[in-house]
Amino acid sequence: MIGALTFLTVLGPRRHSQQPGSSGFAWFWLVGGGIGFILAGVWLALSAVAGPGVAALIVVTVDLALTGMLHFDGLADSADGLIAPMDRQRRLEIMRKPDIGAFGVCVLVICLMGRWVGLQEGGFNPLILVAVWSMSRAIAATIPGFVSYARSDGGLASAFLPGATRWLGLSLIPAIVLALATNPIVGAVSIVALMAGALSVLVLARHQIGGFTGDVLGAVIVVSETAALLAAAGASGANQ
Repeated sequence: MIGALTFLTVLGPRRHSQQPGSSGFAWFWLVGGGIGFILAGVWLALSAVAGPGVAALIVVTVDLALTGMLHFDGLADSADGLIAPMDRQRRLEIMRKPDIGAFGVCVLVICLMGRWVGLQEGGFNPLILVAVWSMSRAIAATIPGFVSYARSDGGLASAFLPGATRWLGLSLIPAIVLALATNPIVGAVSIVALMAGALSVLVLARHQIGGFTGDVLGAVIVVSETAALLAAAGASGANQ
C-alpha cells in the first residue's frame, strides 16, 4: 500500500525516487478513496463558510496538491500525443517529452473548468467524491489486465505490470456500492459517466498507439472523474 500511496500522492516517502512495486495496483482503489475522502471533507467544511465557487476552486487546488499533478501531467502528454495527426512512433515520443503543447493546454483547461463547474454546481452528497476518486483509480489499475502496454522500451507504468490482473476489477465494487448508497439516481448516472469517460480515453489510446502507457492511465483518471462530477451535478439539479 505504501508504494501506491507514494506513487499516487505526495504523502508517501521519497515520492520521486521510489519506484512502484508490482503489488501497487491492488491498492489504487483505497488510495483513491482516501484522496476523495479528504476532498469531501474540505468541500463540506468550506461550503459552510464560503460560496460554492470558492469552495470548488479550493477543492480542485487541494486535489492537484495531493496528487502532485501527476495525473494532469499524464493527461497533457496524452492529449499532445493522441490527438494531433502523426504516426505511432512519433506519438510515443511526444508523450515521453516533459514539455506541453497546444492540445495538452486546451484539454487541461477544459478538464479543470469541468471539475470546477461540477463541484460549484454541487447539490450532491460529498461522499460521491470518495466513490468517484476510488473508481477512477480502480479502473486505471484494471486496464493493464485487459489492454496491452504500448511501449517496448519500458516506462513509468512498466514496474506495475507484473502485478496487473483482471481480478482487480473487483476493487470497483466498494466504490459502486457507496455511490449508489448516497443517491441511487445520482450515483448511477455518475458511474455511467465515469465508465464512459474512461472508455473514451482507452479506445482512443488503443487506436492511436495500440495500448496504454502511464500517461494514458493518468488521462483515464482525470477524464473519468471530470465526467462523473459533471454528471452528478446535472443529475442532482434535475432531481431538485
